[in-house]
Amino acid sequence: MKLYYVPGVCSLSPHIALRESGLKFELDKVDRNTKKTASNGADYNLINPKGYVPALQLDDGSVLTEGLVIVQYIADLAPKKQLAPKYGTMERYRLNEWLAYIATEIHKGYGPLFRIKNAEEKGPFVENLERRLGYIATQLEGKPYLMGEQFTVADGYLFAVMTWSPRVGIDIAKWPLLKAYFDRVAARPAVLAALAAEKS
Repeated sequence: MKLYYVPGVCSLSPHIALRESGLKFELDKVDRNTKKTASNGADYNLINPKGYVPALQLDDGSVLTEGLVIVQYIADLAPKKQLAPKYGTMERYRLNEWLAYIATEIHKGYGPLFRIKNAEEKGPFVENLERRLGYIATQLEGKPYLMGEQFTVADGYLFAVMTWSPRVGIDIAKWPLLKAYFDRVAARPAVLAALAAEKS
């Protein structure tokens, strides 16, 4: 498998999932501006016509896109790692609930904060995102991860997007449970390895 990624964006989520899974994979960095791949200068738009990362090229040459789908695929390839509950269980639907919330309310919530420069215009978007982060903080009461004791792909996804907080002026320290959670995920060996690989 090969993961196409851009450092510092949401492709960090499947990168973490791959490292947590123990599966064999390659990385191929995509130049954000030229859309060329680092490995051979290929046009990334021909690999993923949607034009954005992540994309996971499978061993048969087919390509899977959309982060929350990719991470579940990875989890299902390595069931012993318990990165996702089994299909058909209520726990799996709860995982999907978290992944959807992170994608639509948190991930997309950061977007306007990168685009809007005027602090007054940015205010409502900051308030909206902070309400949602505050909600997550309440859900972490008494448990180390979103689903309880077990780290899942939802945690990797949430961590990936929360790394953007300093870049948009949001201090997660105002929610001690959320800050402790972020630090806990950041300390995982697979997460450290993914971050180090994307910096190299």
